[in-house]
Amino acid sequence: MPAITLPDGTVRRFDGPVTGTTVAAAIGPGLAKAALAMQVDGRLRDLSAEIVDDAAVRFITRRDPEALELIRHDAAHVLAEAVQALFPGTQVTIGPPIENGFYYDFARNEPFTPDDFPAIEAKMREIVQRDAPFVRSTMPREDAIAFFQARGEKYKAQLIQDLPDTEEISLYSQGDWIDLCRGPHMRGTGDVGTAFKLMKVAGAYWRGDHRNAMLSRIYGTAWRDQKELDAYLHQLEEAERRDHRRIGREMGLFHLQEEAVGSVFWHPRGWTLYRTVEAYMRRRLDAAGYQEVRTPQLLDRKLWEASGHWENYRPHMFLTHVEDESDKDRVLAVKPMNCPCHVQIFNHGLRSYRELPMRMAEFGACHRYEPSGALHGIMRVRAFTQDDAHIFCEEHQIAPETARFVALLAEVYRDLGFADFHVKFSDRPEKRAGTEESWDKAEAGLKEACRLAGVDYELNPGEGAFYGPKLEFVLRDAIGRDWQCGTLQVDYVLPERLGAEYVAEDGTRRRPVMLHRAILGSFERFLGILIEEYAGRFPLWLAPVQVVVASIVDDAAPFAEEAAAALRAAGLRVELDLRNEKINRKVVDHIESRVPVLAVVGRREAEARTLVLRRLPGREQETLPLAEAVARLAAEAVPPDLAGSAPGRVAAG
Repeated sequence: MPAITLPDGTVRRFDGPVTGTTVAAAIGPGLAKAALAMQVDGRLRDLSAEIVDDAAVRFITRRDPEALELIRHDAAHVLAEAVQALFPGTQVTIGPPIENGFYYDFARNEPFTPDDFPAIEAKMREIVQRDAPFVRSTMPREDAIAFFQARGEKYKAQLIQDLPDTEEISLYSQGDWIDLCRGPHMRGTGDVGTAFKLMKVAGAYWRGDHRNAMLSRIYGTAWRDQKELDAYLHQLEEAERRDHRRIGREMGLFHLQEEAVGSVFWHPRGWTLYRTVEAYMRRRLDAAGYQEVRTPQLLDRKLWEASGHWENYRPHMFLTHVEDESDKDRVLAVKPMNCPCHVQIFNHGLRSYRELPMRMAEFGACHRYEPSGALHGIMRVRAFTQDDAHIFCEEHQIAPETARFVALLAEVYRDLGFADFHVKFSDRPEKRAGTEESWDKAEAGLKEACRLAGVDYELNPGEGAFYGPKLEFVLRDAIGRDWQCGTLQVDYVLPERLGAEYVAEDGTRRRPVMLHRAILGSFERFLGILIEEYAGRFPLWLAPVQVVVASIVDDAAPFAEEAAAALRAAGLRVELDLRNEKINRKVVDHIESRVPVLAVVGRREAEARTLVLRRLPGREQETLPLAEAVARLAAEAVPPDLAGSAPGRVAAG
């Protein structure tokens, strides 16, 4: 006689084992119609599953967050059925839901192409319209292997063979079509809806091993309704238009090449952008009381062993072997992060509590091995620079230092064009250093710091660093994408492992707490985000080239040169365009290279000593005397930290 506890605390009792379908119907016809699946004691299950014992039950409807994964999972099954109906002889392998969609890998002699998509999508809509129920069944292992082998599905048979002996073999049918699957599923294929679209096809090795057969992977996206699908497709179009790799090429900012995989070749305009952001960050850090340092690139493995990075981070480190004077082979690592080096500076001399908090910053060049398949323009690289800093402090200083950091981060993000961010709290990972006691203290201290600093957060279980819990600061860009950039980590482990200590007020030696913090994270990645946020059309203070002075006729060239010199003298980044081209051609060229201001000089302007200012890509223009134009543009180009600004704001997670 199970007692079913609902989210509002009410309890429903039933005479015997009961399915979710029956419970939903007992509650009301509205829920019976809307429920797609259920959570039983926190575990997602089919509505048709029996509940035998007392349980807490929550029903999942189309508006719940969990619905999207169910829709995408079921859409993958619908895709697989459609493919096998249209292309007999095709074998199915695996087809999971993924972020924003799903995919299914197929074994077929001839790979699929996007030309196949219209027919597949049409067949998928037929299957959805048919609304065949998803029916779960189980089968003994050997029977299931024989079943799929008889159907010519050798990949499914191999999957079953490789499952642990304790694994229950479950299958789901939708009409006559059946697949190996753990579930859960919604009620039937009709619940998938029609807000789906096939996106691309790619090759994928069976089980990700290049020694295995190449499969044909079809990717799709699926959403609750057409409005969500349209919004996602629009976001993809915007993302393509804003792609930092294309814009970087068009603006002449940077390039990448095979001879330096994962490393950026910055061109003059791109390096100007980089240095502008770096100079801004340096001023911010100077004003916030940070001391800038510089540490070595190559360090003996002994330091990385002592810090714990060798054990926990070794696969991501670049190593070099050298013979020293005693002919001994030494292993040096190119630093993947700066923190152990900063502890070495802290340890150089006896420290007093009066020096704490000590805020130590470095624009540190780091190298980390990233698989080539994970690299993405300048967003994911192997060689990068962090706006890294470490705050050595006493326990009672964790909260005020956290508040100071969050306020600084909010101001920086606002100045760079990001109004809102949310915060995730990442607690202890499965693989970690330190004692449980130190982790308890670090997590409690960081949560208390958030409370005192007024920072709301969402929990991100198990995603902390190996040495401490962390806050992750997530930006939302102009087209609704989230980017995790800033971090703050509380660390009791490294000071202990590397012997950091200070003399406390009572004369005893104590370990400092180490706060690891970054605002931009990787300069390269953040600049990629900035490029896409603005689609290359930066505010004047950030633009690599702020003004182009363009002549209309040769007679105007001397005044154009004088105007460019005056603008440069006022601190502006200026280029001169004296080409023998029509002004319309010059306008188009500078719109494409995303110059914010075009100063046009013709014979009349030269005589009157004026400039025609045109804000690109717009058509509006105004004519100003040279001195006034210089003063106005110079004032507009002042970085926000030098012009004065209001405090930023934090969006709750």
